[in-house]
Amino acid sequence: MTEIWPVEPPVAGTEQEHLVGMLDRLRATFRWKAGGLDAEQLARRTTTSALTLGGLLKHLTYVEDIKLSWAFEQEPGEPWRSVDWDADPDWEFRTAALDSPAELYSRYDRAVSTARRRLTELLDEGGLDMPTARQWQGQTVLLRRIVCDLVEEYGRHTGHADLIREAIDGLVGEDPPEGWQPS
Repeated sequence: MTEIWPVEPPVAGTEQEHLVGMLDRLRATFRWKAGGLDAEQLARRTTTSALTLGGLLKHLTYVEDIKLSWAFEQEPGEPWRSVDWDADPDWEFRTAALDSPAELYSRYDRAVSTARRRLTELLDEGGLDMPTARQWQGQTVLLRRIVCDLVEEYGRHTGHADLIREAIDGLVGEDPPEGWQPS
């Protein structure tokens, strides 16, 4: 399936269509903000914060790779499984500059594609009310909460990407322009 850019959530739809549409819009906007940069630009710090667009790309790759796996007690793949997160909780941010732009972009795009496909399967199987394998505060976590967590994670980091990208090359805007494609 070919993506149509920009991604727009429905104006009238179900709760599920709105949540998934918003998640996909945030994914597209983030990818646009982080896209087309070289290694130096991806590693550039623009404020006192250690955040970089490369670090955000690798972090959101991690989030995409583990969120649904974690919720359904599946083992995350590499490189995540081998990281000592207790010793290095910011590993993905710290190590992003060691990866080439091509690696960062392809891993991110693959992780999003896999997560999107898995989420579609889970929603078809049980909808937003599908229970996960996780408990929190004595309650079973529902798939709805996982989707909302993903929307929240992307909302936060797309805002970061907005500011960083503008400082790098002046790119501004809310959505990818008509006809934009990831590069």
